[in-house]
Amino acid sequence: MLMRTDPFRDLDRLTQQILGTTARPAVMPMDAWREEDRFVVEFDLPGMNADSLDLDVDKNTLTVHAERSALDDNQEMVAAERPRGVFSRQLFLGENLDADKIEANYDAGVLRLTIPVAEKAKPRKIEISSGQPEKKAVNA
Repeated sequence: MLMRTDPFRDLDRLTQQILGTTARPAVMPMDAWREEDRFVVEFDLPGMNADSLDLDVDKNTLTVHAERSALDDNQEMVAAERPRGVFSRQLFLGENLDADKIEANYDAGVLRLTIPVAEKAKPRKIEISSGQPEKKAVNA
């Protein structure tokens, strides 16, 4: 097989792995939306072992860690384009979310987080009193 030498190919490949491209971002891609009284966040983590996933909440910061194991050095690779190693992403949760009740589910390569809206942030009715305030007699 004849291959041309390109001195910038390895630099370009490294830059794509670190910064990502439009087609393949370096960070874990996510979607987020609101459903009634909760927010839903989904991360694409294909090929990750569920045991390698880790979620941490510190105050209002949610950190997602995932790891795709390295390839076997004894294998002769023909192509190795999937990023490997440790991936991490942080989300800053607003005070209107209840970080103590986050639910997580990993299925078919998608990590789904359900974050409920805090009770204090939910819409509520305020009772309005009617009539004049009670007048009191003043002795002079």
